[in-house]
Amino acid sequence: MTGKPAYYLTTPIYYVNDSPHIGHAYTTLACDVVARFKRLDGFDVKFLTGTDEHGQKVEKSANNAGVSPQAFTDRVSQNFRDLAAFMGYSNDDFIRTTEPRHIKACQALWQTLIEKGEIFLGAYHGWYSVRDEAFWGEDELKAGPDGTKLAPTGAPVDWVEEPSYFFRLSAWQDKLLAFYEANPDFIAPASRRNEVLSFVKGGLQDLSVSRTSFKWGVPVPGDDAHIMYVWLDALTNYITATGYPDMTGDYARYWPADLHMVGKDILRFHAVYWPAFLMAAGLEPPKRVFAHGWWTNEGQKISKSLGNVIDPIKLVETYGLDQVRYFLLREVPFGSDGDFSHRAMVNRMNGELANDLGNLAQRSLSMINKNCDGRMPQAGTFSPEDLELLNASAALLPQLRDSIDRQLFHEGLETVWQVVRAANGYVDRQAPWALKKTDPARMATVLYVLAETVRQIALVLQPVMPTTMSRLLDQLAVPPDHRDFSSFEVRSQSGQPLPRPEGVFPRFVEPEPAS
Repeated sequence: MTGKPAYYLTTPIYYVNDSPHIGHAYTTLACDVVARFKRLDGFDVKFLTGTDEHGQKVEKSANNAGVSPQAFTDRVSQNFRDLAAFMGYSNDDFIRTTEPRHIKACQALWQTLIEKGEIFLGAYHGWYSVRDEAFWGEDELKAGPDGTKLAPTGAPVDWVEEPSYFFRLSAWQDKLLAFYEANPDFIAPASRRNEVLSFVKGGLQDLSVSRTSFKWGVPVPGDDAHIMYVWLDALTNYITATGYPDMTGDYARYWPADLHMVGKDILRFHAVYWPAFLMAAGLEPPKRVFAHGWWTNEGQKISKSLGNVIDPIKLVETYGLDQVRYFLLREVPFGSDGDFSHRAMVNRMNGELANDLGNLAQRSLSMINKNCDGRMPQAGTFSPEDLELLNASAALLPQLRDSIDRQLFHEGLETVWQVVRAANGYVDRQAPWALKKTDPARMATVLYVLAETVRQIALVLQPVMPTTMSRLLDQLAVPPDHRDFSSFEVRSQSGQPLPRPEGVFPRFVEPEPAS
C-alpha cells in the first residue's frame, strides 16, 4: 500500500492459562479504536494481537487439565480469537507464540544477541513466581499473612537454583536512560514514565533469560537443555509479525512499532527489557509504550475468588456492543484505574447516547423528513450562530487526531460531546418547527446545519461505535466512499434524498424482576 504512511500498533499477547476477561477486551478495544481512526485518516495500518502460550504456568495448567500443552493452548487461544471477532476488533494479524514463524524469530534474535556478546551462560539462584512468570529480588518481596514470602503482586514465590543464560541488562542502564531522555514520549502516561525512570536509576541486574526446569518453550539454539525465558520469547512476537528475521518487506515498512498498548502490570518488561533487547541486537526500539489502568467491579477488586470477574461477552449481551465500547473508553481517563458499575453504564447509555446524540440525530432527521420532502435541505446564508456550530463541528477532526495520538480517548469523546450538547442547544434556540410557518428558507438552513453537524459527528465516532455510526451515516445518505476523513469537510449535497430516519440508540430499560 505505497503512498500511505505506515502505522503499526500492538496489544500485549494474552496469556492462555485463563479465559478472556474485561482487561483483555479493554486493551484490544483501545487499539481497535486507534487502528480504525488511523485507517479512516489515510494510514496503512498493521494492528496485531495474539496469545502468549509458553511457560511453566501453561505447562502446569495443561497437566491439570489432562491434555498436552499444545492441545491446551489451541483451545484457549481460540477463545481469544472468538472474543476479538465478537467485539468487532479489526486486527490484521493474530499471532501465537507456538507458531513456526515465531520460533524462527526468537531463535534468530537469540543468535544475534549471542554473537554480540549480550547473552552468557551462568547459574541462577533466587526467588521466582510461576504466576507472574517473573524473578523478584529479595528487596522486592513482602511477607504473607502466614510469614511466607510473596512477590509484590501477592503471588507466591519459590527459591530456584538452576543453570541459566543471562542477558547483560546491567550494561544497558545508562543507554536506556539516554534513550528515555531523547524520547520523552516513549512511555505514557507521565506517572508511568516516572516509575520506569526510578526503577532503572535504581540499578539493573543481569536478567535470567532461560530455564531448564521445564520444557514448554522455545528451545535455545545449540543448547537443548534450555528453553527461552518467557519474556524474551513473548516480547519478540512484535517483530515476528513483521517477518523478522527478514528485514525487508513488512519489517522495513512497519518497524519500529508506533504503539505498544499494555496493562500497567507489564510496563517494566516493555519499557525496560524490550528496548534493551532490541538495542543490544542492533534493532530499533518501538516509538511508544502506553500503560493503562485496571478495572474494578462495583467498587471491588476483580478476582476469581470473589466471583466478580467481568465477562465482556455478557456485558455486550446485556447492553449492546457499541454501547459497551463507548462506555469503556468514556468512563475513565485512559491510563487511570476505572470502576465498572451497572448504574454508570446505564447513565452513559441513556444520558449521552440516547438523550444527547440519539435525540439530536432523530429530531434533526425527522424534521427534514417531514418538512423538506425527505431531502437534504437547501442552505441559505449562514448566520453567525450557524457558523459557530459548523466551525465547532469542523474542528473535531484535528482535535481528535491529537487525542488519539496521545491515547486520551476520554478527552476526545468529551470534545465530541461538547459539540453534541452545543447542537442540541442550537436546535432549542433556533426552533425550526416554528420557522416552518414564519421563515421556511431559514428553517431549511437550520436543518442543513444540523444535518452537517450530525454527519461530521458520525464520521469521527466511527472508530468507537462502528455499527451504530454506519447506520446513522446511512440515514444521511453518505455513500460508502465518503466515510473516511478525506470527505470530512466535503459538504452534503442539497436535494439529496434521505431515507426515513430510525432511532439508533434505544434507552436502556431495567428488566422486570422475576416474580
